[in-house]
Amino acid sequence: MKLIKTEEVIVKKSKFIGYLYEIDSKEEAKKIIDDLHTEHKKARHIPYAYKVNGTASKSDDKEPSNTAGMPIYNLLERKNMDNSLIAVVRYFGGIKLGAGGLFRAYMDAANKVCEKDE
Repeated sequence: MKLIKTEEVIVKKSKFIGYLYEIDSKEEAKKIIDDLHTEHKKARHIPYAYKVNGTASKSDDKEPSNTAGMPIYNLLERKNMDNSLIAVVRYFGGIKLGAGGLFRAYMDAANKVCEKDE
C-alpha cells in the first residue's frame, strides 16, 4: 500500500481530508480504513471507495445514503482507477451542510486527490 496524495478542503467550518492510496488487496484497503479511524479518533465520518483486483467496495460511514461512498466510487470508475482507495475524513464544524452540500464537499476532496500535481 502506498499513500499517493492527501488534500484538505474546508466547507462551512467542516474539514474534509481526502486520501488516495495505491492498494494491492481488499485486506490492505480494510487496514487503511482501520488505521484512519485510529488516527482520526475525533472524526465524525470516514466514507471511502476502492477498486482492486476486480473487486469494489464503498461506504457512506453513516452519512446520508449516497452522499459520499457512491460518488467516490463513481469517480474511481470514471477515471478508470484500479488498485485505488479514496477515503475522506470529515471533522464536523458545527454547521449542517445538507445532502447536496455533503455531496459537493466529499466530491471536492476526492477530486483534489485525483488531480495530477503540476
